[in-house]
Amino acid sequence: VPGAHPFDPGLLAATTDARMVRWWWTNRPTAPVILATGGQAPCALSLPAVAGARALTALDGMGLRLGPVVATPTRWSLLVAPYTLERLGELLHAQDRVPSSLRFHGEGGYLVLPPSEVGTGQVRWERAPEAGNDVVWLPDVESVLDALVEASNSAPDGGSRLTY
Repeated sequence: VPGAHPFDPGLLAATTDARMVRWWWTNRPTAPVILATGGQAPCALSLPAVAGARALTALDGMGLRLGPVVATPTRWSLLVAPYTLERLGELLHAQDRVPSSLRFHGEGGYLVLPPSEVGTGQVRWERAPEAGNDVVWLPDVESVLDALVEASNSAPDGGSRLTY
């Protein structure tokens, strides 16, 4: 999918070296910004945009403090504190039904960040990281998972379609 994957093979070329990043953007000014997820880095949960808007409304109504939220025209991704596959498995096992439209970005995954462009359009911040903070606050996955599952299950087709 154009714009939804790194230019270089896998994430082998990923770096935080400012000189390398500057070189890439000098030579490829439209290259996407990609966050490798998992480990010590943030993780994310993503869902179709319609369900994402519902989930944010529900989480706001609960008074839950959210971290950054990345939006494309078709999907919204909530950044969360790092989680392990084992912990995620426990949380999902406790759910009655997990919609196939809910995606998980953990260890070995990645997320395209603003101001990148993907095949469906421009990536933007629905909720930008708080300005002036060196450390971005992230909620735990368990604090948002129920609302995301509910929003996806109540979306068109019960959240079973990956394309809407």
